[in-house]
Amino acid sequence: MAENNGPQLQIELKPEVAEGTYSNLAIITHSSSEVITDFVQMMPGMQKAQVKSRIIMAPEHAKRLLYALQDNIQKYEKQFGPIKMPQPQQSNEGRTIAPFTIKKGEA
Repeated sequence: MAENNGPQLQIELKPEVAEGTYSNLAIITHSSSEVITDFVQMMPGMQKAQVKSRIIMAPEHAKRLLYALQDNIQKYEKQFGPIKMPQPQQSNEGRTIAPFTIKKGEA
């Protein structure tokens, strides 16, 4: 096994961040220079859904995240079995859409 003699990245995880934030909806938009993902928490009976976190990244990093998510989902399903998904609704363009309507919010 080859040794890695280069500098190692140290990552700090603060306790308040380690708790995590629950999200059951992600809204993804983009420009030519960035991909923006809003992680939203929708709760039953509530009229408004709250954006709990916004992540902005370069398109190259978003693509790396895509590959990392694909790899981890494959590993998850190999260990725990397929993730069951409800039948998706299709838009006129053939894209999968959410089973609810989203009204424009405030930025």
